[in-house]
Amino acid sequence: MLEAIKESVRQVAIRAQHDGLCKHKAGNFSFHDPETGYVVVTPSGIDRDFLKVDDMVVMDMDGNVIENLTGTKPSSEVLVHIAIYRKRPEVRAVVHTHAPYSTVFAVLNKAIPPFVYEAMYLGNKDNTVPVAPYGRPGTTTLAENVSETMRENNACLMQAHGAIACDEKSIENAYLTACYTEELAELYHHILSCNGWKEPELLPAEELQGWAYPKEIKFPAK
Repeated sequence: MLEAIKESVRQVAIRAQHDGLCKHKAGNFSFHDPETGYVVVTPSGIDRDFLKVDDMVVMDMDGNVIENLTGTKPSSEVLVHIAIYRKRPEVRAVVHTHAPYSTVFAVLNKAIPPFVYEAMYLGNKDNTVPVAPYGRPGTTTLAENVSETMRENNACLMQAHGAIACDEKSIENAYLTACYTEELAELYHHILSCNGWKEPELLPAEELQGWAYPKEIKFPAK
């Protein structure tokens, strides 16, 4: 069932581990299939290097396991994914990482402001990476806090926990948003470290919104 989706989610989970965004067995990944209404999610407690397609879990939006061919349990944080899909029906994929620099600012409960142009790639309100209030992992409180923060954002930090990102098209795009979030967090950390922990100058919203592909670049007529 949903074999192609299982494989795409599996590949992104493996990539996240190899890229250092989810070490060991941390993090979780999912895709909401619009045709069946089912969610494909990574299982709990399996090292990504040993993750097989048949280990992936298929669930419905009420938390019922529809298929788990090898007897795996869905990630204990799948409630967060489902809550995001409920609040934002247009979202297709969710990626939750424990990326180190993102997690540093999540622990500090400190939002990441827009200090470089890459901030606009996230598709976040105010071009800022906000922090969702704390909730114990695996609880409906966490699911509600994160999904509410993600209502107008494609990426956020999870207080004392990690980071999460989503996309309206693909799991690959959701992962790219997670990567941008970690890159911004790393840059922000280095800037603060080099600047005596003073905040950098931020780019105003109108400047970020004014970006356009250069009209001076001309292509041959078709």
